[in-house]
Amino acid sequence: MSDQHAQKQAAAKAALRYIEDDMILGVGTGSTVNCLIELLPQLRLAGAVASSQVTEDKLRALGIEVVDLNFAGTLDLYIDGADEVNAHLQLIKGGGGALTREKIVAAASKQFICMVDDSKMVDVLGRAFPVPIEVLPQARSYVARQLAQLGGEPVYREDFVTDYGNVILDTYDLDVSDPIALEQQLNNIVGVVCNGIFAANQADILLKAGNDGVKTILH
Repeated sequence: MSDQHAQKQAAAKAALRYIEDDMILGVGTGSTVNCLIELLPQLRLAGAVASSQVTEDKLRALGIEVVDLNFAGTLDLYIDGADEVNAHLQLIKGGGGALTREKIVAAASKQFICMVDDSKMVDVLGRAFPVPIEVLPQARSYVARQLAQLGGEPVYREDFVTDYGNVILDTYDLDVSDPIALEQQLNNIVGVVCNGIFAANQADILLKAGNDGVKTILH
């Protein structure tokens, strides 16, 4: 087993202590979350709200009831991973393409716990990892031109369609030094459904796994 996979498993195990009996849990998407999903059958959950079709399928396969967010209402807890995270617990997410659904579930939850391994920590977001932007198909070319005007280099994610039937532009070279401002600016581009900067609703708790164990960082 690789050190990185062991770290992801350690972060997932650390997240279990925040999950209470009979809770409807918001469950994210990605490799670290997959480690958490494997542990959920040992808990007594009332159900789970999934942030992607992939997660929904994994939960159902383990016999965990999947609940529609419209019926679940406000969730006590959402647990997810991230592609990048800074010292303010602001994130870039969306490498798996589930950013919009993830952002909706995170916004509808009282507390957002993010689990990462050491490799996801950065000083400034967006320098190594592009900002994924979900776009209505008809607006793809227009949005790409707007992103280029902001100094970004948008790359169409080929052969990929989101759960909502949209496309993704992975955008490199954006200045993410002010994540809250850029998140809002990107959302204001006509045709953009959502972007992968999680700054207005950043993580409340970060579980950061390294070779020396799991550290808990509070916002």
